[in-house]
Amino acid sequence: MASRPGILTDWPWKRLGSFKHVILVPWVIHNTYSFMVKDEKDLSGFLIFPVLLWRALHNQLWISLSRYRTAKGNNRIIDRGIEFDQVDRESSWDDQILFNGILLYVGSQTIPGASHLPMWRLDGVILTALIHMGPVEFLYYWLHRLLHHHYLYSRYHSHHHSSIVTEPITSVIHPFAEHISYFALFAIPMITTITTGTASATCIAGYLTYIDFMNNMGHCNFELIPKWLFTIFPPLKYLMYTPSFHSLHHTQFRTNYSLFMPIYDYIYGTMDTSSDTLYENSLRRPEEAPDVVHLTHLTTPDSIYHLRLGLAHMASTPQKSKWYLWLMWPVTMWTMMLTWIYGRTFVVERNRFHKLRLQTWTIPKYNVQYNLQWQKVSINALIEEAVLEAEEKGVKVLSLGLLNQGEDLNRYGQLYVQKYPRLKTKVVDGSSLAVAAVLNSIPKTATQVLHRGNISKVASAVVLNLCQRGIQVAVPSEDDYKKLKKSFGIRSDRNNLILSKSYSIKTWLVGDGVKEEDQKKAAEGTLFIPFSQFPPKKLRRDCFYHSIPAMAAPASLENVDSCENWLPRRVMSAWRVGGIVHALEGWDEHECGYTMSDIDKVWQASIQHGFKPLAVATHSKF
Repeated sequence: MASRPGILTDWPWKRLGSFKHVILVPWVIHNTYSFMVKDEKDLSGFLIFPVLLWRALHNQLWISLSRYRTAKGNNRIIDRGIEFDQVDRESSWDDQILFNGILLYVGSQTIPGASHLPMWRLDGVILTALIHMGPVEFLYYWLHRLLHHHYLYSRYHSHHHSSIVTEPITSVIHPFAEHISYFALFAIPMITTITTGTASATCIAGYLTYIDFMNNMGHCNFELIPKWLFTIFPPLKYLMYTPSFHSLHHTQFRTNYSLFMPIYDYIYGTMDTSSDTLYENSLRRPEEAPDVVHLTHLTTPDSIYHLRLGLAHMASTPQKSKWYLWLMWPVTMWTMMLTWIYGRTFVVERNRFHKLRLQTWTIPKYNVQYNLQWQKVSINALIEEAVLEAEEKGVKVLSLGLLNQGEDLNRYGQLYVQKYPRLKTKVVDGSSLAVAAVLNSIPKTATQVLHRGNISKVASAVVLNLCQRGIQVAVPSEDDYKKLKKSFGIRSDRNNLILSKSYSIKTWLVGDGVKEEDQKKAAEGTLFIPFSQFPPKKLRRDCFYHSIPAMAAPASLENVDSCENWLPRRVMSAWRVGGIVHALEGWDEHECGYTMSDIDKVWQASIQHGFKPLAVATHSKF
């Protein structure tokens, strides 16, 4: 929002929220019906909706590409990250597509000669290019300078400049009034070709695609225009800007005003003198070598949308199933095929914490594949490749997230340490901090807890520590009871471990494998505390559900603009935090296999570095 919002700041359909897209439905139905029923079919009018879909897809491809490249770090222009406020501010980027769509529909039905356009005319393409290079670029330059006058800037254009570090879609984040003026400019070539009878459907769609392409490219925060282009054709520097050129406009504000052609900045003396230097430095910038890597994987087929490389606004909220994602099943299937064909670990996120450079790598495998015996070899191969790549890049710590640390898969990561005994990169499963997070979630007044779920390294350690603290742990399953008792050895603490079929205890420790019928047996007001990486299904409205082992990230952790799976904003799983703390403390041992670091030491270290425990849910049930 601008610092002093002026009139026509908000979009007319703002109150419709996520239902805003219904405003196009009457136009789409009308044009489709006319095309299907009438004898004289208007193909150009029918193609308006596909063009709008293409524009949305085109913009999304730029968002994903930009986030991937800036996460890797090569050719990145500005080091600063973006935060949730920018993601929220830019979540309505499709408003301009809706606006343009309505105007295209209205224009095709009201402007003489705007309907029944031919598919192609070369003279119209040439005329569009000439008008854009002349009047459009010239008028935009002076409109842009006018928008930087303090009166208009404070009321309108400051909204766009709220994003210092730009993403491709930052290009269209403007108040409604600005978009009116921009469309009036970009309509000049289209209306001119229509009135001169040289317009074509391909020309109009191509011109809109060109505008989107150049807008997205100029705001992508990584340099991608090769230097040899300007070497082969030196005048090109006056006819085409670069991402670094426009990035300077967002950091310096009073230079580089041009739309796509810097020639007007050269003519009127507003060219930033550091443009060439920043361009060359950005091109030479190598890929960033991280200090800490968190290795995770895809979960469900639609989890691709929740990745930072996916749908930005969806990635900024905790992952949960949404009905409208079922409508996108063709895209979902295509992404699954793409990850299968690509078949390599990829970077999805970068963060900075003090002097540590953090990255998140994702293995292109889904939960269901981790449960298939015949997939374990290929999954282990991918994890091993990631460990060796981290070693080659000088990574200090690699933490294993989600199912990448399964006991049946790789013995909690011990497989790689045994295979490569000279590994300098420390492999960390974060189990000690996960145990500490669970123990510190137990209410202070609790004298009994009930354990339900699969026995794991974390589960065994939690139960053992509770018994050592004098808290009685009830286990309804005889098999689980025997496994836990065996893990205690000859400790006297096992006297606090009891086999009990009673479900009246109000504090439950739950993990993977907890059944729906188990939850139904719980007493009203029961507190469910997960010890697994995956949260239980929330079935009881009269009970309380705590988070999986996790901690709130300190404010000094930079570039946090997406949620880690199902966790809230700026909350990180204990397994991920464990790897970061391991690197911050410089501990020189692996934490994987059946070994575990000192729980109290790890907990205190995480608190000292600014990570905070999550409040136990005792007043909110969902």
